[in-house]
Amino acid sequence: RVHGPDDSQNVVFEEVKPLLTSLLDGYNVCIMAYGQTGSGKTHTMVGSQPQRSLQGIIPKAAAELFRLISEKPAESHTVEVSVMEVHNNEVFDLLVPDDGGLRRDVVTTSSGTSQVTSLTYKPVCNAAEVMQIIGSVLKLRAQCPTRIHANSSRSHLIVTLTISSNSRSDYLSIQPADCSVPKRTCSTPPTGSGGVRAAAAPTLMPATHSAQFRTKLQLVDLAGSECVGMSGVSGAALWEVSCINRSLSALADVLGALAEQRPHVPYRNSKLTHLLQDVIGGDAKLLLMLCVSPTQRFLTESLHSLALGTRARQVQKDLPRQKSATLKETSTNQKPD
Repeated sequence: RVHGPDDSQNVVFEEVKPLLTSLLDGYNVCIMAYGQTGSGKTHTMVGSQPQRSLQGIIPKAAAELFRLISEKPAESHTVEVSVMEVHNNEVFDLLVPDDGGLRRDVVTTSSGTSQVTSLTYKPVCNAAEVMQIIGSVLKLRAQCPTRIHANSSRSHLIVTLTISSNSRSDYLSIQPADCSVPKRTCSTPPTGSGGVRAAAAPTLMPATHSAQFRTKLQLVDLAGSECVGMSGVSGAALWEVSCINRSLSALADVLGALAEQRPHVPYRNSKLTHLLQDVIGGDAKLLLMLCVSPTQRFLTESLHSLALGTRARQVQKDLPRQKSATLKETSTNQKPD
C-alpha cells in the first residue's frame, strides 16, 4: 500500500497495528524503515513529541502493546526495552550510563540465532516509560548536518521490546485412589477381619498448567542511503556515509540471496545484517516501510529504494513459528485449600 504526504501518522499506524497482536500469541515482529536521507524514516518511526497525533510507529506501538497487555490477566506479561545503534559498522549499547554508548559484539549462538553480548535491558511498565528512555537515547544518536538534511542520522537505530509471557490455565486432574495396605501399629485399630483398609475413591484435584516464552518487537530506523556528491560531506562524515552505504548494500545482498534461494546468505558482511539475521531470514513477521521523496530531484534514490522493496517482496520465508508451541511446558499438582 502507498501512503502520500497528506496521510496522517494514525493512518500509517493502521498498517502496523494488526502485527502487534501476534506478539502476545508467541510470534516475533520486526518493523523497519528504509529510504534515502531526508525521506521521512525517523518521522515515520519516531514522529514528533509529545503530540499524540504526530507520534510515529515506535510510541504508538508501545502504547498499543501495553493496551493489549492490560486486557490480559495481571502479571501475565512483563516488558523490557533495549536500544542499540550501528555506527561505522560497530554496535553500541545506548542504555549504559555513558555519553556515547558502549561497543558490543554480535555473536551467533549454538542454535544459529544472533545475539548481542552484555546488552542492557531495562524493565518498563507502560508506554510513557518506553518513550522516556527513547527520548533520552535519541540525544546520543550519531548525527551530522548535510546539504540534504540538517539533522541527518549517521547510524541505524534498533529499539527492541522483549515480552516475557506466562500463560496459565487451571483444570481438574484425577488423583488415583490410595490402595496401599497400612502397617499395623498399636495405635491403629483393626479395619476389618483381614486387616485391609478399604480403597479410597479417586479424587479431583486442581492443577496448574503453565508455559513461559519470550517474543521480541524490533523497531528499526535505518540510516539513510545517499549520494556523496549530493550530500556534500567530507572527512569523518565521508567515512560515515561509506559505512552506511556499505551496510545498506549488504542488506540488499542478503535480501537478494534469500529471494534467489542461494545456499549461502552473506549475513556477516555487515554488523547490521548479522544483528538482524533472525528477523530478515528467520521466523519473525517482518514489515518493511519504504520512505521515498516526492520530488523529481531524488528520483534515482527513490528508484533504488523501490528496487530494494522489490527484492524484499520476492523473499519466500517460512511461516513464522509460534514461540509458545516450541517451549517445554510444565505442570504441577496442588492440593485444594
